[in-house]
Amino acid sequence: MLVRFWGTRGSLPVAPTAMAIRHKIANALVAADGRRFENSADAERFVDRELSFAAGSHYGGATSCVELEAGNGSYFICDMGSGLRSFGLDSMRRNAAGHKKTYNFFLSHLHWDHIMGFPFFAPSFDPEATIRIHAAHPDAEQALRRQQEEISFPVPFDWLRANIEFEQLTPGKSHEVDGVRIETKLQQHSHDSYGYRFTDADGRAVIYSTDSEHKLDKMDVEAAFIEFFRNADLVVFDTMYSLAESVSMKEDWGHSSNMVAVDLCHEAGAKKLALFHHEPTYEDEDIQRMHEESIRYEELTREGSPLEVICSYDGLEVRV
Repeated sequence: MLVRFWGTRGSLPVAPTAMAIRHKIANALVAADGRRFENSADAERFVDRELSFAAGSHYGGATSCVELEAGNGSYFICDMGSGLRSFGLDSMRRNAAGHKKTYNFFLSHLHWDHIMGFPFFAPSFDPEATIRIHAAHPDAEQALRRQQEEISFPVPFDWLRANIEFEQLTPGKSHEVDGVRIETKLQQHSHDSYGYRFTDADGRAVIYSTDSEHKLDKMDVEAAFIEFFRNADLVVFDTMYSLAESVSMKEDWGHSSNMVAVDLCHEAGAKKLALFHHEPTYEDEDIQRMHEESIRYEELTREGSPLEVICSYDGLEVRV
């Protein structure tokens, strides 16, 4: 399976400010220390080899949208955040080269940052496209139609030309979709959210678990999550807050922390963890610092096989 991250922020889209870009350029010039670059490729090698990710790049600002390349050639997409616009345009390029025009969406929940990209999803205007929206929420269609009412958006839902179908998922039940087995799990979040486990024909498993709060005083619930994550090849996990934030001033906000993510993945024997759903007020340096702290925490608490901890960003591709 190939996992592509099209949107990795939480709550609302963000963009780097002019001051933040200016700060990056100034720091890069200082790090270059007067050296001369023959061309842009030479300069990019310097950025890749000698600057940290936060100094030389950007984690991105689009909200949740993750693609899984799996199954029999259909698209698999988790959530419809603002990153969906970029995925839609890229998929049309692939469609022109012969890719199957079947889109399987899996919605974690219906909050706006997770569905706001759908009105800008270009393939929804293609009469040859089939869009299947899988959700455990019975009001998924209502939520998508409501955001395209005239008071909110100029293009009504009924003007879309793709064949759009809504598929109700049953939590705890295994579903087979275009060659991939999907399991859903209820999570702690306002109006409920659902995690997904995707398993392909070769037994490789990817977990998508965002907008889920984990309580230290509800270990029976956490034990069920450990089983849900068991031996996963990749766990995409909501790490919006630090542990201190998640158990103090932001308790009951419906999100989790990097430390809890590492603990659950260790217990489950997962192979790789992707930090996800980044806090929109965090600068690149803040996200990188959380990533570094997560790696150190994993090393300190490891008892068995190592867990690889990566930090998702818009444009990241991970093969499992």
